[in-house]
Amino acid sequence: MAQAVTTATFEDLVIKSEKPVLIDFWATWCGPCRALGPVVDQIATEMADKLTVLKCNVDDEGELAQMFRIVSIPTLILFKGGKAVHTMVGNMPKADLVAEIEAHI
Repeated sequence: MAQAVTTATFEDLVIKSEKPVLIDFWATWCGPCRALGPVVDQIATEMADKLTVLKCNVDDEGELAQMFRIVSIPTLILFKGGKAVHTMVGNMPKADLVAEIEAHI
């Protein structure tokens, strides 16, 4: 299960992470976000050895969403070495999401 990330925890959970980090920017009212949520949680469990998966509720963490210019949700951003290296927007099948992640970690 993916844990929440906030502006306050971003540096410790993302910037200082030894592993690549995937952040799912989402909101409770977003249908595609709710559809993708369980897939993101599965990936968090299945890829835990090589990837940290976090979720950011854009309604609760507007500052963090603005920092990464989130205009459409769901948006997933992959970080390596504390830097954003790949962005994916919209709902997608699990296999496609895993392939995108694997290609960049």
